Amino acid sequence: MAERKPIESWLTDMDGVLIHEGVPIPGAAEFIKRLRDSGRPFLVLTNNSIYTPRDLQARLARMGLDVPVENIWTSALATAKFLEDQRPGGTAYVIGEAGLTTALHDIGYILTDHEPDYVVLGETRTYSFEALTRAIRLINGGARFICTNPDETGPSTEGPLPATGAVAALITKATGKDPYFAGKPNPLMMRTGLNAIGAHSETSAMIGDRMDTDVLAGLEAGMETFLVLTGVTTPADVDRYPFRPSTVVDSIADLVDRV
Repeated sequence: MAERKPIESWLTDMDGVLIHEGVPIPGAAEFIKRLRDSGRPFLVLTNNSIYTPRDLQARLARMGLDVPVENIWTSALATAKFLEDQRPGGTAYVIGEAGLTTALHDIGYILTDHEPDYVVLGETRTYSFEALTRAIRLINGGARFICTNPDETGPSTEGPLPATGAVAALITKATGKDPYFAGKPNPLMMRTGLNAIGAHSETSAMIGDRMDTDVLAGLEAGMETFLVLTGVTTPADVDRYPFRPSTVVDSIADLVDRV
């Protein structure tokens, strides 16, 4: 493998890397502190589009993780950036929570169910049959189908929950239209995030707990990749994929001294 340039910027997933079921993973606070003290550009990423960066900052702060708002990048922000570039000042019918609706409002989008340019599907704990039916009819009527992320399930204390990707599959089955996914593993989310902090992929690293989203997105964006084993991926899982992370470590604690 060709020798890479020194790491100057860090991107890290949140769930499974820094926190797990609302509890910080040992080493996470030290890693964030080391990043902040070093002055290196960094982002905490999440495919979850429910919360705004300000919401997430407050949630992380309660867990002892001091992450500034400007260092949080969500699939909702990546989706909004994509739509702003594609069709400035457009309209959208949105299924999602404040993280997504706020991001779209902030780029000047009008949220409507009357002939929208896009149907945008995000994460919510209250998917309604009525809203899904409306989305299907709007897509069949010509609206373009956008989805914040392809995750099929999400974590909870009771076990896995159906997530955006699973609901997107329902809409695709009913319409015959596949969505454009803005979140990981789409390298778009990584590249727009890198642009937001003025970083370059060849001197950046991505830390994640999932091979199919975090590692793949980092790989396709041209970054060095670190897989931690504190989330959903086990050592046995790694060999099932046709690609590999640059490095596998037990947890974020093993990367503190790399900053």
